[in-house]
Amino acid sequence: MTIQPTFDANANAGGKDLGGLPEWDLTDLYPSDDAPELKRDLDWLEEACRSFAADYEGKLATLSADELLTCVQRNERIDNIAGRIMSFAGLRYYQLTIDAERAKFLSDCQEKITNFSTPLVFFTLELNRLEDDHLDKLFAQNGDLARYKPVFDRIRAMKPYQLSDELEKFLHDLGVVGDAWERLFDETIAGLTFTIDGEELNIEATLNFLTEQDRSKREAAARELARVFADNIKTFARVHNTQAKEKEILDRWRGMPSPQMGRHLSNHVEPEVVEALRNAVVDAYPRLSHRYYALKAKWLGLETMEVWDRNAPLPMETDRIVGWDEARQTVMDAYNAFDPRMGEIATPFFDKGWIDAGVKPGKAPGAFAHPTVTDVHPYVMLNYLGKPRDVMTLAHELGHGVHQVLAAGQGEMLSSTPLTLAETASVFGEMLTFQTMLDKAKDDAERKVLLAGKVEDMINTVVRQIAFYDFECKLHDARRGGELTPDDINALWMSVQAESLGPVFDFMEGYETFWAYIPHFVHSPFYVYAYAFGDGLVNALYAAYQEQPEGFQDKYFDMLKAGGSKHHSELLAPFGLDASDPKFWDKGLSMIEGFIDQLEAMEA
Repeated sequence: MTIQPTFDANANAGGKDLGGLPEWDLTDLYPSDDAPELKRDLDWLEEACRSFAADYEGKLATLSADELLTCVQRNERIDNIAGRIMSFAGLRYYQLTIDAERAKFLSDCQEKITNFSTPLVFFTLELNRLEDDHLDKLFAQNGDLARYKPVFDRIRAMKPYQLSDELEKFLHDLGVVGDAWERLFDETIAGLTFTIDGEELNIEATLNFLTEQDRSKREAAARELARVFADNIKTFARVHNTQAKEKEILDRWRGMPSPQMGRHLSNHVEPEVVEALRNAVVDAYPRLSHRYYALKAKWLGLETMEVWDRNAPLPMETDRIVGWDEARQTVMDAYNAFDPRMGEIATPFFDKGWIDAGVKPGKAPGAFAHPTVTDVHPYVMLNYLGKPRDVMTLAHELGHGVHQVLAAGQGEMLSSTPLTLAETASVFGEMLTFQTMLDKAKDDAERKVLLAGKVEDMINTVVRQIAFYDFECKLHDARRGGELTPDDINALWMSVQAESLGPVFDFMEGYETFWAYIPHFVHSPFYVYAYAFGDGLVNALYAAYQEQPEGFQDKYFDMLKAGGSKHHSELLAPFGLDASDPKFWDKGLSMIEGFIDQLEAMEA
């Protein structure tokens, strides 16, 4: 039995007592890393994969509708058990990424499951060789099988890019090598130490200094981040070069028309829809970020802003620390006011060990909600430091959790929401929480701080993520021409920063390395546009809610319950919205403009 290390969850909160911060209880997955239940499931998985291949390989074309349904359900059960094992191993690792035993356990589980599941590669390959009319006949004969049609459609979207059976099995086996580069990135980031005022900090606590009221502390943090990134830049450049080259090779062999195409296919979104979103946001840079940051410079009494001023609090903002109980109450009040069903789904996250909130040595940075598997429940990770924005992060990740709980009824293969829609409930939860806090504002000064904070969050979600997307597009295009030096990658990073942030910014020496710590570039290439997609979609949805609140909640819950069983066009149709219409994105962006209008009016 592995001894679980104990930490003071409040240790890195600047000495402030945040209250009883919850920690994960992973026993709903497995009691421990050496539990007999875990060994039982690994043994079952090995045999289930072997027998699945023995029963079905080379035979999919001969199956009746009933037989194909049984085949799909067996495959779904395999997904469920593999997902449970990997969720447990992954979540343990993220709690303490610097622990060698946890890293080994995760790696061993990945390797075993990759080996077990290699015989299953035939399934999607054979499925893609079936004729459309043959499948349509089978769907017509069995309604339960027809329910899986969206899964078949997503698998078959890869049909034009499929390689030979032998090559697909080879690439499946090789997948663990790519995972090793991701682990190198995670372990390097988690192992970085930064020294500010003689105190050693991890990356999360150091980034938190960029939101300090004291400008000299913000500058010290920015310069220390730059120093440490520069010291490790060769490692980060190697990871990005290798990942981008691996992707280029795969895309070339598959005949993908662009580096982004694989992400668009997995998101079940058309490239032209993403392009319309990207163009709408870039066109709006002057109306959004450029305009807002010019206002902010004025508030801060600055002619020009430095990068360490981007997320600075406003001069009238207090350094108030929000305790955990208050954060919980704020978010739950907002959720319950929208619909008590939402509060009911959210409550167990707080009460049953489904949230890990504290900042701890070696814990992975950032925040996420992991759905695990449909017969367990999601787990939320935060690095809660008591900032007002941390309350919004709680609202965001809890929104993901609610979405994942509601979608679980679709089963393992249909519950997973494409990334473009995966941010819907999270950003909507943030908007509900923001409006609740705005309604409770006691004066114009507090209202101004809340509005400014929301605008900054939206700019970070929309403008910054589209700039990230443009950086990735440039990075992958440039890598096709050969190895990129750290200076090459730095130059690509800077090429999108000035354009997106605007003329009011100066950029300190060293900022060119700040691409190095963004995990999405390594873990999920081109993921980042999903944030902008989600924000724009939610802004349009929220506008629809304000215009026509009657019956909105039921339509909203139906959308979340659908998981990945419907295309975005079907999900948005009940609200009278269409993401393929360029005006759709303008509607979402106009909400951000409206908030900036309100801030400008306060200056008059």
